[in-house]
Amino acid sequence: MLKLQALRTEIASSQGIVVPVDGVTLTIQPGETFALVGESGSGKSVTAMSISRLLPENACISAGTAILEETDLVELPEYKMRRVRGRRISVIFQEPSTSLNPVLSVGQQIIEVLQAHTKLRGDAARKKAIDWLKRVGIPEPESRIDSYPFQMSGGQKQRVMIAIALAAEPSLLIADEPTTALDVTVQKQILDLLLDLQREHGMSILLITHDLGVVAQVADRVGIMYAGELVELGSKAQFFGAPAHPYANRLLAALPDVDKRGHMLEAIAGSVPALNQRFDGCRFAPRCHSATERCRTEAPQMYTLREGASPGAGQGVADGAAAPDQSRVRSAADVLRDEHTVRCFGFAPEARVVLVDPPASAPRASRPDRMQGAVLLEVEHVRVRFPVRSGLLQRVTRHIDAVHDVSFSLRAGETLALVGESGSGKTTTGKAILQLLRGSAIVDGSAKLGGIDLMQADEAALKAARRDIQIIFQDPFGSLNPRMRVGEILAEGMQALKPEIKQAERTRRIAGLLEHVSLPTSALTKYPHEFSGGQRQRIAIARALAVDPKLIICDEPTSALDVSVQAQILNLLKELQYELGVAYLFITHNIGVVEYLADHIAVMQHGRLVEIGRSADVLSNPRERYTQTLLAAVPRVELGQEIAH
Repeated sequence: MLKLQALRTEIASSQGIVVPVDGVTLTIQPGETFALVGESGSGKSVTAMSISRLLPENACISAGTAILEETDLVELPEYKMRRVRGRRISVIFQEPSTSLNPVLSVGQQIIEVLQAHTKLRGDAARKKAIDWLKRVGIPEPESRIDSYPFQMSGGQKQRVMIAIALAAEPSLLIADEPTTALDVTVQKQILDLLLDLQREHGMSILLITHDLGVVAQVADRVGIMYAGELVELGSKAQFFGAPAHPYANRLLAALPDVDKRGHMLEAIAGSVPALNQRFDGCRFAPRCHSATERCRTEAPQMYTLREGASPGAGQGVADGAAAPDQSRVRSAADVLRDEHTVRCFGFAPEARVVLVDPPASAPRASRPDRMQGAVLLEVEHVRVRFPVRSGLLQRVTRHIDAVHDVSFSLRAGETLALVGESGSGKTTTGKAILQLLRGSAIVDGSAKLGGIDLMQADEAALKAARRDIQIIFQDPFGSLNPRMRVGEILAEGMQALKPEIKQAERTRRIAGLLEHVSLPTSALTKYPHEFSGGQRQRIAIARALAVDPKLIICDEPTSALDVSVQAQILNLLKELQYELGVAYLFITHNIGVVEYLADHIAVMQHGRLVEIGRSADVLSNPRERYTQTLLAAVPRVELGQEIAH
């Protein structure tokens, strides 16, 4: 269906020529789901944009081919490429809110595709659009066809994006992080929908994701991308059963789960290198525990592994070399599907390199048992109602209940995970506790922190209480002031909440905060946009810690992060809790994170707590049907085992 051969894409920037796609070669078969996996900055999305020729004006495909069936997309003039997009290739983008046109109804946007690529017009096109909305699971499609994107939930908008992408029944669907910000239940629905439509139409899917659970659930083959290059290619069973490249191994080791409780996650030190430089050796060598002098001075090629190959045993076959005899005769398609290739000298025919794992993290000493200590936060019968205004004078005509009668407690040094679907009231509960909804909602009940009821506190008492309670928001880029340097951001909280701290002491504490979150002192003079997503989240954590809080509300702090960056952030939170005894109210829909981090779990549905208990009890023996459904929807990765297609 699709064959990329030595594809190279260059982007002109103020820092020089950036090469996010450098010699990528891969094939995708008809009806196959191919997953492209890697950290942010590895070149996954630029590969997809190169295939669909949706590159920015300062970018170009400088070498290689991208052949869709019999057509070389690289050579097509733009007017012909417009006939390919939507008809033969379609794209589902990561963020439907920014991909859908806000001033057109969803029906108009589907009809637009049908009119551009099919002969349907008028009522026939509208009827087909309604049919597509029905097929992707939009309720009452006859009326919702005239709805605008803002009138739909995140999951519904993603379904509309799928309807638009599939309206002309393309041969190849590129899905770029289609489920990143979705809850596990909505994610399962979206993935099941894509697989059903794939079986129905026989289309191929190029799935771009950093969620290895999703890969384990839906992929046929997997490609691991690092710093613009493919470093491993193989079937799903080969990747999860016997990953070869050190980078692939480290990605899998970074996954949080219940078995790693008490241990630090094996985060990959460092970050993806800048792609505006010339590489002499292996691009992963600076982060690899097995790197030798050869790795640093010579670039490895892709080696084909025999079944049962092990590193350092000379089991590989270099590109272009004769493959060893097979014990059985196989078709070219069989060989293609089963071929397992890796870009690592440890698998070269002449290899004498033995790949070594990084030293395993020792289990942390048990935290002091705080179960008998005083309760830090006591939340009782919290209710949040938002006013609905209508009419010319915008009078309040009714109220929407977002949170109903929520009660729980949290002790010092503990982590309580608040889980549930989007719209269940998790974030609203956190904001209500912090009193961030004053003036926009009616909040009843009590939230006592150290004997102070935050709900009843006046401005002075609330300001004093905020020394003890802070929040880390989901999107650090949106929560950090883009006009302030990092040093100013970290000093702001101390200046506002602890003015008694003198300048010299403030400077010393800021330096200590940067050390706590593993950032260099040079970060103090930089702006938020100069950092990666993981680094910005570290800055947000440092800002929350600046006033020595006893409790931090973490609102989805790792939901949009890569596996490796997520491991770094979770390790940091765990270490800070161990050293400082800080408590976390952790709002998330990532069950793997919950299994690893949480002491207790509270499950929310439609604004109510439906189940609460110790983490081990809720995960192993959920009582409520909703909790059971939530846990059943979680895609699982079984490492070291062959995963069936």
